[in-house]
Amino acid sequence: MPHSDSPVALVTGSAKRLGKHIVCQLHQAGYRVIIHYNQSASDASNLAASLNRQRPNSASTLHADLLDNDQLTQLASDALHCFNRLDVLVNNASSFYPTPLSGATLDHWDDLFGSNVKAPYFLAQALAPSLSANKGCIINMVDIHASQPLQDHSIYCMAKAALLMMTKSLARELAPTIRVNGIAPGAILWPSQALDEADKAAILQQIPLQRIGSPDDIASTVLFLVQSPYISGQIIAVDGGRSLGTAQKA
Repeated sequence: MPHSDSPVALVTGSAKRLGKHIVCQLHQAGYRVIIHYNQSASDASNLAASLNRQRPNSASTLHADLLDNDQLTQLASDALHCFNRLDVLVNNASSFYPTPLSGATLDHWDDLFGSNVKAPYFLAQALAPSLSANKGCIINMVDIHASQPLQDHSIYCMAKAALLMMTKSLARELAPTIRVNGIAPGAILWPSQALDEADKAAILQQIPLQRIGSPDDIASTVLFLVQSPYISGQIIAVDGGRSLGTAQKA
């Protein structure tokens, strides 16, 4: 495949953690990649430099605060100008933290719904013409807690539930030229907030496979969905069986 014709993927929140693994997986598969970041400028720059050493002019970085409407609009425009095409949009960026009802604020609401619902929706709107021209796809990072609430995380869970329905709704609306799917990760990386060993053990007890997953489990599922032209409107749980619920003994 000539380099100038290589497909292009934009992955939001991709300077580190899961997003970085997704970018690397797509890049390895021959994609040119656009690394979006907000605060992780050096991580994004280092990742792009590493990928460009492997394949010149194959990675670019874009900064945007997804909660800022003007920057969100600009991100879509800049993404189309990076390589003059777009084939894949991965809505990975997400805020995540507890919001017990007694202390939840309007700022929490705007942050969690802004990053998890509003930004993916309006990026999809702005980028749909280019994605459609290339018979591309959108992959949304949902969560197993979109359907099974997590204690004290009501706003986050509601936002992910909205993203789940957005995935299905847009799969219908953007067909037949754009496929839209979602991935619902379980425990893949321990959260940046420290967990003690008892908390980790309690989580592992809920997972039939008895271990947390790897970021590569998510990245390879992204690549699978990108390469599956007859799958649309689906949410794939990558959770070691956790969404099956707690086993009941006879």
